[in-house]
Amino acid sequence: MILALSVIMLLFEAGVSSSSSGLENQIFQYIDLHQNEFIQTLKEWVAVESDSIQPALRQKVTRMVELTADRLRDLGATVELVKLGSHKLPDVQSLLLPPLILAELGKDPQKPTVCFYGHVDVQPAKKEDGWKTDPYTLTEIDGNLYGRGATDNKGPVLAWINAVESFKALKLDIPVNLKFIIEGMEEAGSLGLEEIVKKENQRFFSDVDYIVISDNLWLSNRKPALTYGTRGNICFSVEVRCGERDLHSGSFGGIIHEPMTDLIALLDSLVDTSGRILIPGVYDDVASLMEEEKKLYEAIEFDLEEYKNNSGVKKFLYDTKEEILMHLWRYPSLSIHGIEGAFHEPGIKTVIPARVIGKFSIRQVPHMNISIGEHQVIKYLQDVFSKRNSPNKLKVSVPISAMPWVADINDPLYTAARRAIKTVFGQDPEMIRDGSTIPIAQTFQNITRKSVMMLPIGAADDAEHSQKEKISRHNYIQGTKLFATLFLEIAKLHGQLQEVSNTTTTN
Repeated sequence: MILALSVIMLLFEAGVSSSSSGLENQIFQYIDLHQNEFIQTLKEWVAVESDSIQPALRQKVTRMVELTADRLRDLGATVELVKLGSHKLPDVQSLLLPPLILAELGKDPQKPTVCFYGHVDVQPAKKEDGWKTDPYTLTEIDGNLYGRGATDNKGPVLAWINAVESFKALKLDIPVNLKFIIEGMEEAGSLGLEEIVKKENQRFFSDVDYIVISDNLWLSNRKPALTYGTRGNICFSVEVRCGERDLHSGSFGGIIHEPMTDLIALLDSLVDTSGRILIPGVYDDVASLMEEEKKLYEAIEFDLEEYKNNSGVKKFLYDTKEEILMHLWRYPSLSIHGIEGAFHEPGIKTVIPARVIGKFSIRQVPHMNISIGEHQVIKYLQDVFSKRNSPNKLKVSVPISAMPWVADINDPLYTAARRAIKTVFGQDPEMIRDGSTIPIAQTFQNITRKSVMMLPIGAADDAEHSQKEKISRHNYIQGTKLFATLFLEIAKLHGQLQEVSNTTTTN
C-alpha cells in the first residue's frame, strides 16, 4: 500500500489527475469581478477595534466575533458560539472572555472535511504610535491595504470566507465539508482555547481530516510559501519593588537602591552584543546542525536586502542568508519588549518608580522544554540579582508560554497545497519555517492528531503588529483564489487516496 500511495502522490504532483481548470477559471473570474466587494467587507471588519489586549475594548472583540458568526450563517453554516467563561485581570477584576466560534458547512460522508482556524482580534494600535493612516480605517495606497488586522488575521479569515462565498454565489458544489474554529483572544494568549479543543476532540473534530491555519507570512514579498514549523515562546515578567509609592529623585536619589537601576542591570545581563543568550543551559537541547539540514537553507530563495529593507534596519547580526534563516528558525532568541511602571510620556518627570516590571521573551525551538527553560531563567536572574546586594524585592513570573511546532511536509495536505499554489501563483512555494509562535498549531497536532498545515497569504513586508500593517490587494484576492483551489485539490487527492486504500483492502 505504501508503494501505491507513493505512486498516487507522484501522479498528483505531476498533474496527471483529472483537470478542473475550467471550474477554477469560473471561480477566479467571479473573485476578480467581486474583489471590491471583498475589500469593502475587510474595511468594515478593520473598523472594529477588536483589541484583545486592552480590557476596555473587550466588548468590541465580542462584537467582532458576532459579526464573523453572522457572516458564516449567511453562507448557510451552522454556528455555535461557545462561552469560555472569564479571566482575572492583574487588578484582580474578572472579565468575560469573548465567545469562540465553532461552525460547520456540509456533512457529506463521501467528502473530506477541512477545518479552518483563524482569529479576529488584533494587537493595540493608535494613530499617535506612528501610523501614517488611521489604523482602523482600511486605506488603499499603491495597491496595499493598510489597517490593523489587515494581514493579522482578519484578511486571511475573510479570504477563506470569500472562497466559500464564491462557490455559493456560482451555485457550485463545494467539494469538501468545511468547519471553522475562530477565536477572539489569540493576541492575548488564546485563553480558553486549548480546553475547548480537548473537550471537542471527540465531537467537533472527530470527522475532521485536515486543519488549515493562515496566520503568518511568506518569507519574501513575491514568492508564496508553505510553513511547516514555528518557534515556541516563553514570556517573562521581572518585577523589582522597593516600596509602596514613587519617590522624588531630589529627596531620595543617591541614597536608595533604585528599582529601575536593578531592573536595567538584570535585562542587560540576558544577551551579549552578538545576540547570544547568556543564560546557562539554554542551548543544551537545541539539535545539532546536520549537513542535510544545512543544504535546505542553501536551496531557499531569500533576498537578504529585501528582508532588511522590510525591517527598516541598516544591519543584521549576521551576514549570510543561511545564518539569518537558522537564527530565525532553528536557534532560540531573546527579545526585550518593554518596562511597565516607568515614566514614558513626553517631557521629564524626575521620579524614582517604586515598582517596575521588565518584559522579555525567549523564542524556543524544537526539543527545548518550557518548564526547564523557565527554571533556567528564574535561577539565573535570582543569581544576578543576589550579586547586586540590593534590598529590593525581585519577582519573576511567566504569564504566557507556548511550545514550538513542526509538521511533515510529505503529508497529503501539503501536497494539495503545493499544487494549489502552483495553479494560482504559477510557481512552486518555498517550504519554510517561521520564527514566530502560533500556539494553536501545536495544540491541534497534539490533541486531535490530525494533519495540520500553515498556509500564509501575506507577504514578508506586511508588517504585522507594526504601525504599517497591510495586506496587498493582490495577495488578498489571490489568497481567496488559493483557498478556493485548495478545496478542489484536497478533494481530488483525498478521492485518489481512498481509491488506493479500497483497492489495497480488496486485494
